[in-house]
Amino acid sequence: MAITMEKSVWDTVIDLTKTAQEKGSDPFFWAIQISSNLSSANVSLPSIELAHTLVSHICWENNIPSTWKFLERALMLNMVPPLLVLALLSTRVIPCRHSQPAGYRLYMELLKRYVFKLKSQISAPNFGKVMTSIEHVLCLSQIFGSQASEPGVLLVELVFTIVCQLLDALLEDEGLLELTTEKKSVLAIHTQEMDIDSYHNYDEKKLELRDKLRSMNTEIAVEIIGQFFQNGVTSRMICLVYHNMPKQWAAFTERLDLLATNSSTLRNPKILNPKDLLKLTSDAGKVSLWDYKKFSAKLAFGSLANPAHCQETSHSSLWLPLDVVLEDVMDGSQVTATSAVEIITGLVKSLQAINNNNWHDTFLTLWIAALRFVQRERDPMEGPVPRLDTRMCVLLSIITLAVADLIDEEENPLGESESVSTNNWIKRYDPHTRRKDLISCLQILGDYQSLLTPPQSIVSAANVAAAKAMMFVSGVDVTSGYLECINVNDRPTNCSGNMRHLIVEACISRNLLDTSAYFWPGYVSDQINQFPSRIPSQVPGWSSFMQGAPLRPVMINSMVSAPASSLAELEKVFELAVSGSEDEKIYAATILCGASLIRGWNVQEHSVYFITRLLSPPIPADYVGDDSYLIAHAPMLFVILVGIAPVDSVQIFSLHGLVPQLAASLMTICEVFGSCVPNVSWTVNGEEISAHAVFSNAFALLLKLWRFNHPPLEYGVGDVPPVGSQLTPEYLLLVRNSLVSSSGNVLKDRNRIRLSAVVTASCPKPIFVDSFPKLKVWYRQHQACIAAPLSGLIPESSVHQLVEVLLTMIFRKINKGVQSSATSGSSSSSGPASEDSPLRPQLSAWDILEAVPYVVDAALSACAHGQVTPRELATGLKDLADFLPASLATIVSYFSAEVTRGIWKPALMNGTDWPSPAANLSNVEQHIKKILAATGINVPSLAAVNSPATLPLPLAAFLSLTITYKLDKVSQRFLNLAGPALESLAADCPWPCMPIVASLWTQKAKRWSDFLVFSASRTVFLHDNNAVVQLLRSCFTATLGLNTNLTTSRGGVAGLLGHGFDSHINGGISPVAPGILYLRVYRSVREIMFLAEEIIFLLMQSVREIVSGGVSKQTRGKLRKTKIGPVYGQISFDTAMTKVKLAASLAATLLWLSGGQCLIQCLLNETLPSWFISVERSALEKESEEIVSAFRGYALAYFAVSCGAFAWGVDSSSPASKRRPKILGQYFEFIASALDGKISLGCDSVVWQAYVSRFISLLVGCTPNWVVEMDVDVLMRLSKGLVQWSEGDLALVLLTTGGMNTIGAAAELIIESER
Repeated sequence: MAITMEKSVWDTVIDLTKTAQEKGSDPFFWAIQISSNLSSANVSLPSIELAHTLVSHICWENNIPSTWKFLERALMLNMVPPLLVLALLSTRVIPCRHSQPAGYRLYMELLKRYVFKLKSQISAPNFGKVMTSIEHVLCLSQIFGSQASEPGVLLVELVFTIVCQLLDALLEDEGLLELTTEKKSVLAIHTQEMDIDSYHNYDEKKLELRDKLRSMNTEIAVEIIGQFFQNGVTSRMICLVYHNMPKQWAAFTERLDLLATNSSTLRNPKILNPKDLLKLTSDAGKVSLWDYKKFSAKLAFGSLANPAHCQETSHSSLWLPLDVVLEDVMDGSQVTATSAVEIITGLVKSLQAINNNNWHDTFLTLWIAALRFVQRERDPMEGPVPRLDTRMCVLLSIITLAVADLIDEEENPLGESESVSTNNWIKRYDPHTRRKDLISCLQILGDYQSLLTPPQSIVSAANVAAAKAMMFVSGVDVTSGYLECINVNDRPTNCSGNMRHLIVEACISRNLLDTSAYFWPGYVSDQINQFPSRIPSQVPGWSSFMQGAPLRPVMINSMVSAPASSLAELEKVFELAVSGSEDEKIYAATILCGASLIRGWNVQEHSVYFITRLLSPPIPADYVGDDSYLIAHAPMLFVILVGIAPVDSVQIFSLHGLVPQLAASLMTICEVFGSCVPNVSWTVNGEEISAHAVFSNAFALLLKLWRFNHPPLEYGVGDVPPVGSQLTPEYLLLVRNSLVSSSGNVLKDRNRIRLSAVVTASCPKPIFVDSFPKLKVWYRQHQACIAAPLSGLIPESSVHQLVEVLLTMIFRKINKGVQSSATSGSSSSSGPASEDSPLRPQLSAWDILEAVPYVVDAALSACAHGQVTPRELATGLKDLADFLPASLATIVSYFSAEVTRGIWKPALMNGTDWPSPAANLSNVEQHIKKILAATGINVPSLAAVNSPATLPLPLAAFLSLTITYKLDKVSQRFLNLAGPALESLAADCPWPCMPIVASLWTQKAKRWSDFLVFSASRTVFLHDNNAVVQLLRSCFTATLGLNTNLTTSRGGVAGLLGHGFDSHINGGISPVAPGILYLRVYRSVREIMFLAEEIIFLLMQSVREIVSGGVSKQTRGKLRKTKIGPVYGQISFDTAMTKVKLAASLAATLLWLSGGQCLIQCLLNETLPSWFISVERSALEKESEEIVSAFRGYALAYFAVSCGAFAWGVDSSSPASKRRPKILGQYFEFIASALDGKISLGCDSVVWQAYVSRFISLLVGCTPNWVVEMDVDVLMRLSKGLVQWSEGDLALVLLTTGGMNTIGAAAELIIESER
């Protein structure tokens, strides 16, 4: 019955309409009659069915003026939904626009009248049903490839579809549609064709009128398209398509460009010209971004520093985090599991987004920061720390690889491009010219002469690079080995090179530049007119090697001292190391670990990759036997282990991200050679080595890769452990295995792709600690030793017997037979030892290491009881370490644990029993106080040591042991392991243990005195959190240039980092910049949880000092109403904002380095919410000017966004970004709840409002990917809160950035804000 009733209603409507047509009834009376009938049939208005009925009636059997008037009256009286009528007409009228130009004209008139009046239509009760009906009519889900059902989304799609319909009609009319990529209409619309009347029914006059009407329709269509972009509502809706539907937008812009370029219609001056049309569409993406752009304009970077001020300008100083991170890699106390390339690439992208830099300025700033980094090594202090080689590795290898990845990211996007997967509008404006920007910035870099002067040891390499360019320009074939054939003295006197020559060579070797760079103006000083008359045909070196010359000692020495210049040269050496003879393998390993590793900056990544692979040589196909195949490679492995042992070499492997794979290879070597009895020896370079030698070198190197020697306090303080404690064997293998598991997947990070290739080439399977049972046993023993006092030695067991043998061996020179039991903790021997029988046990290294803790415990107990003298203890332990150098690691482990127990009596450092520091202790203390005072640190507890100096017995014993070592290359490999352990051990003891240690070591190694004094000064901060806070305050003061009393008052990078370390000035180490001191301190600060609150407090204090500019509070009060432009106090708004951003950037950098992702997660989820809620902590002053509060909100916003960007990146390329949505989602929920009124805030309302508005502005402008990852409901709540603050534009940007899920809400907000 219902169906019959409905049919009768609409049949009645048709009948009434036909009757009205025939009678010529007034449309108003027709409308009243139709409304009355529908009302009696309980059909509500506006009616969807009525719209379908009327349009079907008109098109095209009743295409007469009266029916169009009826439709117009129905629209005026709101009887039919206008948008639905327009959608229905578009599918019928546009395909028939040639045969029915009048109908097309009427459609466009209705379009102009109703499509721009959306506010009243979305408030209709059946708006959702109307849009659903439109979706069915136009098949929007097929057009846009989505299943959107939200009315707002459908409305945006409708508006864009109408524009596309008009555009496609114009293109088809001019025969241009076939020139598009699809060669047809982008809109798959089901049209209803009509019966076209024959032309013979029209006379010539009517045909002429029709043609004129068609021409007018074309002009009107162009005009309407322009109106869509000029109207505030529809233009913003089109902007939503621009941001969230890139495929459809790309097709649309292609058509629009085609029309603007080739259309004859647009040449008519009476209508919109092509230039204006393209301008309207190019501005479409900027409409909703007005608020952020306006704010950014106030802070926009101009060009970077003038070469005359090469250190920095106020704008370039905003890249301070980069300088700090670069300087941080020089802390040789710990390596990292993450490649520096990955860290720097992520940091550069974050800073480029936050600072709104173009890529030219980004690359220029990056190179300038790296050059400053090298220049800080001008007068370094001596000591077992990374030196210039590490800095040059960063400049010429790491930075160059990072730049290469950034350029490759643009030119060869991996998988789906970033602009397609997200709505990152910043990247869409990128013209794909990063490579060109690199070239232009390197050309400008030549103006920064003071930064380009090479350090003395690099001058020769720079001159070679300059000579190479000069020879190329002069027509000399530089690939023929000519550079090797001439002596430095034979080169032209004017071919002096600088750091830019080295940078350009590094870029050319990685295909970032070509040799056209040699022809840049001023790059070469002159051409070579005369060449040496006598040039040897072949000089022993790389070129001769590549030509097939055999390896001779002279050639080997040449190749060791000179780095390879190409990958091909390294590959040939690597092949020799894999498949050559035994001697050739040793030679190849020696060459790879020589200059190619340390100074082969153009191929350094390949050097470390090949060396890493050689540590895991492939299993021979024909190998059979019970022993490991690695034993046959012992000589080569020994050469490599010795070659990569220096501090700089280890740091280079760390910078390239190979620590996880290096650790896995070393674990395998240790497991194999640690299980061997040393009954076989090999000769390497005239030195006889055993399995113990290979094991000891591998074991010492392995232990440098994780903080094995640190006491148990560092492994669990609070809810978040210190950053460095993650570097355990399990963690390193986990990182390594993640690269293996990702090797078959599409990785977004190019550096991880390279690392994955190296890892899988070494071993394509995951590796776990359980794969090394012997190592695991030692590791568990080491952990047990740290956790509890030593126990578990079973009498008469094999371990007990070995303990007795070792004790006899190390105390064989004692001419008294002291009987003591090892199990009771005292020294023991089975009788007087003969001087002629060393009694060295022929056991595996693992067996010996198992007994070492008990041996050391017995020896230390014997010393405590006076049974052996301190000198005999030190000599005995040294004999044990000489017997098996790897035992030094277990000695370190034991002493580190025993110091923390506090059960040993102190040792009196009086010069009789134990060495005395009295000779220079007071001098060391004075230098420590000088360093602290110059950095603004006042620690009253640093009183002079008047009483005799004492040390805990384990520390005294360990100190005495280390002093017995010579400072030669052999001992240095193991001192590099013991040194950091000794420093850590002394730092954990009460003051003044560390100055005593420094004093005694200074007596032994005077050239290390500056290093030792500086190390001792760092100990202060481990015992006094107030000193840490003072140091942080000094960092802020120096960076912002707020205090002229500090050593450096220029502010920025120069104020924070100064010139690094300057030695031998005024009789000792010169004052150190606060940033340098903090970078060498923060890893040892155990209680890091307080840092977030302190850094926020210092940031807020700094903001007040910046804004006040030194003006009194009364004077500032007179300026409270001053707006942007005039100054506040003595500083302009722009200058103040730049300094505020600098302070926030510094705060974020310090927090990120100090606590990593864990501390930043704590900041967002706990510290910042508590700060905003708390009245006491956030209210720094009872009275605060509004401008100060606003700047504080801005500072906190930059601080929070910078922290998130540093920790999780601005895109989704890093593994850390996977954790970002959950953490930020919780923080966004807090902000939304506060805006909803669900959370009461105690902070200043001005601070809160400034913070939220600026925080969201930064998100949508700098990190749009974050917004896309957030919950839709939270984003809508945030937008509502912004609207309540009259921040409608920002609310719209937020919803626009939120992706497809927030388009509907954005559209509704656009319409609701219509004036």
